[in-house]
Amino acid sequence: MIDVQSQLDHRNINIDKVGVKNIRYPITVMDKKNGVQHTVASINMYVNLPRKFKGTHMSRFIEILNEFYGHLDIREFSKILEAMQERLNAQSAHLEIAFPYFIEKNSPVTGTPGLMEYLCRVSGSLSDQDGYDLVVEVNVPITTVCPCSREISNHGAHNQRGMARLAVRFNRFMWIEDLVRIVEEAASCEVYSLLKRPDEKFVTEKGYENPKFVEDVVRDVAFELKQNEDITWFQVDVENFESIHNHSAYAFIERMR
Repeated sequence: MIDVQSQLDHRNINIDKVGVKNIRYPITVMDKKNGVQHTVASINMYVNLPRKFKGTHMSRFIEILNEFYGHLDIREFSKILEAMQERLNAQSAHLEIAFPYFIEKNSPVTGTPGLMEYLCRVSGSLSDQDGYDLVVEVNVPITTVCPCSREISNHGAHNQRGMARLAVRFNRFMWIEDLVRIVEEAASCEVYSLLKRPDEKFVTEKGYENPKFVEDVVRDVAFELKQNEDITWFQVDVENFESIHNHSAYAFIERMR
């Protein structure tokens, strides 16, 4: 049968990334408490395409993914990227995996257990020019209490939920749980999936006694990461979904060791 993808293209333009997106696929994630955790990911796979080829072979991406079924985790990233490079005759390969990760958390006073969901992303790339690169990202819901509102108000202070995103490169593996804790400890208070009345009283008062701007949160996370010699690069941003304003508050820091 005619292989149209391998035919010559005469426009003389390289394509940086070509491939498949939004593949729903079961994966295994390393779990600090339980060893492993099974979840379902949304996967993107790309390679570069030299100017001489009309197209890439889309089916080969799925074939490679299927070969790693049952043991697709962060430890296999480099092997998958190598297979993509080899099978698709590419100089660079890219793999992005986004997935929900669940951590059991007890409420702070009554100790009631509940599962918290954190959206995570692992992005890897391999190229002849730049070598292997891996970025791990966690998205962590938080709560904050406005320091200015507390200072100027006779009663109470406005508070809101926010979303903190932390992405890191490291020279030694870091657990998702540890990255989540760094973010949660920088907030006015962390979020729980289940609270009884004594727990609700605790988190309300804890947040009030620990007011934070988005600027405070990103600085506290950055300060903690700068002390960790295993971190070689990080990005942290926080968006507060303001409760009394018609906009979000936002702050961002990126640093390289």
